[in-house]
Amino acid sequence: MCRWAAYRGDPLYLEELVSSPAHSLIEQSHCATRAPSATNGDGFGIAWYGDRPEPGRYRDVLPAWSDCNLKSLARQIRSPLFLAHVRAATNGGTRRDNCHPFVHENWSFMHNGQIAGFDRLRRQLENMLDDRLFHARAGSTDSELLFLLALQLGLKEKPLEAMSETIAFVERLSRHLTGEALVRFTAAFSDGDVLYAVRYATDRRAPTLYAAPMGTGGGYCLVSEPLNDEADTWVEIPDGSAVVLSENGLDAALFKPDDTDAAELVAAQ
Repeated sequence: MCRWAAYRGDPLYLEELVSSPAHSLIEQSHCATRAPSATNGDGFGIAWYGDRPEPGRYRDVLPAWSDCNLKSLARQIRSPLFLAHVRAATNGGTRRDNCHPFVHENWSFMHNGQIAGFDRLRRQLENMLDDRLFHARAGSTDSELLFLLALQLGLKEKPLEAMSETIAFVERLSRHLTGEALVRFTAAFSDGDVLYAVRYATDRRAPTLYAAPMGTGGGYCLVSEPLNDEADTWVEIPDGSAVVLSENGLDAALFKPDDTDAAELVAAQ
């Protein structure tokens, strides 16, 4: 399982999540405490928003703890919205194209989790993409494909609904092809204005997600595990939840895959 951190609020130096805290994301890359594996050394990435609509991005296959460039960038870059990720590979080799966050136009996405039996589902899932999104696929992970499927299903117009339809479709297809479905999905995604997160799993064992206020002006961070030992600061987001961080602050709601159209999509495969 991977570890990630995201922030939205007044501009903040990336180091305040990535490298400075006692249990920073870099620290979690070799000493995670709330994941099956303590080591997340299969690459890392950061995506941040500035003056342009599309995010900047830096990724590499080195472990986050061994890349001095990451610490230098995190110390210099200030952003009102950014995503950062350290990877423990489950699907896809250790290569830059498989490192999160993934970006498309002004959207960014990162994920912690898995799709069981992904190799049996991959071809059918890729067939759902139109030519433009199919050719945008650069890596081989289930995470990138989930992101592109959500874009195909309307992420730009209806972010949470599209993600719900995406997960529902994957579950339906998995049951159709393998007789069972196991999806574990804790993800963050943004259009550069609003930051969204979802924690969900078919077996109720979704990877962890926590929220805490940060910075000034109503800023919040979302993390896989707390960045310090101040227990009263951190609120665990329950399994089956969606979080929306906007100029209005933090809102949370129930998240459940909507299979209204999933059956028709599966039947068409």
